[in-house]
Order: sequence, then structure tokens, then C-alpha cells
Amino acid sequence: MTDSDSLLGPPRGMRDFYPEDLLLRSAIFSAWRQAARQSAFQEYDSCVVESLDILKRKGGEEIVDQIYAFSDKSGRALALRPEMTPTLARMVSARKGSLQFPIKWFTIAQCFRYERMSKGRKREHYQWNLDIVGDEDVSAEAEVVSTAVAALTLMGLSPADFKIHLNSRALLADLMTRQGIPPASHAAVFLILDKIAKIEQSQVLTMLHETGLDATSMDRILSIMRVQSLDDVALLLGDVTPAFTQVQRLFSLFENYGIHDAVKFDIAVVRGLNYYTGVVFEAFDSKHESRAIFGGGRYDNLLAQFGGGNLTAVGLGFGDVVIADLLAESSKIPTGQASLDTAVGFMTEEQRTVAISLGAALRKKGELVDLALRPEKAKAFFARTGRGHIRQAIYVGPDDVSKATVAIKNLITRAVTEVPINQIAGTP
Repeated sequence: MTDSDSLLGPPRGMRDFYPEDLLLRSAIFSAWRQAARQSAFQEYDSCVVESLDILKRKGGEEIVDQIYAFSDKSGRALALRPEMTPTLARMVSARKGSLQFPIKWFTIAQCFRYERMSKGRKREHYQWNLDIVGDEDVSAEAEVVSTAVAALTLMGLSPADFKIHLNSRALLADLMTRQGIPPASHAAVFLILDKIAKIEQSQVLTMLHETGLDATSMDRILSIMRVQSLDDVALLLGDVTPAFTQVQRLFSLFENYGIHDAVKFDIAVVRGLNYYTGVVFEAFDSKHESRAIFGGGRYDNLLAQFGGGNLTAVGLGFGDVVIADLLAESSKIPTGQASLDTAVGFMTEEQRTVAISLGAALRKKGELVDLALRPEKAKAFFARTGRGHIRQAIYVGPDDVSKATVAIKNLITRAVTEVPINQIAGTP
């Protein structure tokens, strides 16, 4: 690659969106917004630059190596936002006294991370966030998950194409406690178990040993991870716990929502972020060939770090990169140019005024109109417009102006209809 070639592309890990690329992104955004609004989530947004201190409160000092951090001209420590959850926590905490809880908010935000790229991961992406803040019941989890399923459905996907894997960190903690794993070790074990699908068992055992666990405890943890169903969980638990009852009830709610076939219990879903306290979930393509389509869960303590008190919350993050790849591989992807209703062209400068009046009138009626910018011959006009993305065409020539009528050609059926100009333009 030459220096000039490198200058013509976006920075490493970033993306350009040409009009044909934006079709897919717009379709994804549209499905996200429609699903969120159908479920009565309210849209919010914020600046793309966030205080570095805010991000450190959630991610720790090491977050600096994973993001685009910088100082502004006044020496303030800032960063391009890597996610929206810290911003949400800040915004909710700032107006906690005036908000009526529970709140249901969503946003579509561009986020940036400085990290190694792989399939489904870039250094910038757009992310749909759904959050319900201030409701302790698992009906909040059901609402968030069902809204995500609605978005996937609007994109043309079905449970045959994806599956949502769901667990509860509280339930997993109950299992480990019953098996003699001390609560003080749980957080470290969770971080290891989050990697269990990506590394060899020998590595898992080594990492567990490094936490101070003995061989018996490690064997018991591995036996927990072999659980296949809630019935298996019940056998290991012995007595029913509140966390077990919550998960049982959540699956009953999924039945009520009609999405039970889209969700499965999976003890291996842990989510590596320590602020998750209860139910956690991740969605994958049915072949499990890609990164998670989305993920999220219950987080009860995060807002307290920002002065928000003991507000409980459930959130979901759904990026555009993995779902765009999945839609492309499923052939459920908009291609070509955006569809238009009408193209209006004209032969010479003498017909420009009439052509503009027709185009303007159709646009006022809500039609999507491609109005020619200069005169062109009929053959060139119909060659340009007849490529499958425009429904009909009007070409204005000298005879049309003298007769005060134009021919509307259906570019799909090729049928032609004569219509008075004033009928379209609304002129006397």
C-alpha cells in the first residue's frame, strides 16, 4: 500500500460509510428505534467525549490503556466514550431527585476502544443501549430481552438464527457457596469462568489454583459448569434460593411474552464485568460462530459510585458490527441504492420550470423524488433511472408542456399513464 492509498482510507479500526453501506446501518438503527419505542423506552444522548475520571470509576485505572484518552488544552483528562453505561449512571445521578422511577431509556451511541481488532470487533462501533433503572423485579429483565428480540425480528431474523443464553451470577454464587467455595473467592472465580469457552481446561485449572483454591474446590467448580438445565441446578442446590426462584419466574415471563424459544439457560454465561449482580445474558448466532450479538444484565451497585444511591438497574448493549456481519451472511441485508418513488427529468432549459414544479409538488406530498439537475436526452434519463431503485419516472419534453400533460412511466411494469400537469402540481 502506498502512502497516498493509506491516506484515502479511514484510521485503523475505523469505518467509512458510503451511501450503499449506510443502507444497512440505517436499517439496523431503524429496527433498534422501532423496537425501543414500541416498548415505550425514551431516547437520550450525550456528548461523545467523557470525563476520564467517570470512566475510571467503572473500569479502574487500567481502562486508560484500552481507550482513546487525552488531555484538552486546559489540561482536563478526557476520553472518547468506550460505552454508555458510565454516562447513563452520571446523567441519572445528576437528576435523581427529579426523575420518576423506574425509567426506561435507550440510546444509539458511537463508542471507541483502543484494542486489538478481530472478527466482529473494531475500534469504533455504534451501540444500542437499553436500560431500565429503578425496578427490582425480573420483569425488567423480561422487558429488556423481549425488546431486543423484537429488534432482531424487525431485522428479519428468527430464533432459528440466534439464541439468547441466560444465567444469574447470584444463582451461580449460591451454587458455589453450597459447594463450599468461599464468597471471598467468587469475584475472582467469575472472571475466570467468563473465559471458560475461550481457553483450555488446563488453563482454567491453573488460573483457579492461582486464586488459592484447592483441588477439591476446583473440581466442584468444574462440576457446576457442567450443569445443563435449571433442573440440574435444583439438584445441586438442594433448597430453593431467591435467585433460583427469580430465574424460574423470568422464564415464565418469557413464555408470556412469546419468546421462550429464543432464550435458553446457560450456566457458562457469567459476563466479566464485576458490577453485574444478578441475571446476565448474551445472544449468539445459532451456529455460535461469532462474538456475542448483544449482552447485558442486572447491575445494582454501579449508580452508587456516581452518587445515585442504591438504584437497581438492568441494561443491554447491542453493537452494530456483529449484527451487520450476521445479516450479510444470512442474505438479509439491504443492497444497492435507496429506493425512491419518482424520478423527474427534462429535455431542455425551457422545461426546467415545469419539471421543478412537478418535483416540488410530489415532495410536498411525501414522495422521495430524484429531480434532474440539468437537461438530458430521454434515452439517457431512462437509462439512469431504470436501474431498479426508482418506482416511476416523469420526463418533461416540449410537447408535454404544450399539451399540459406528462407521461408517468411505471419503471417496474413499464405501463405509461397520461396525467395533466396541474393535477400533479396543484396549479389551476
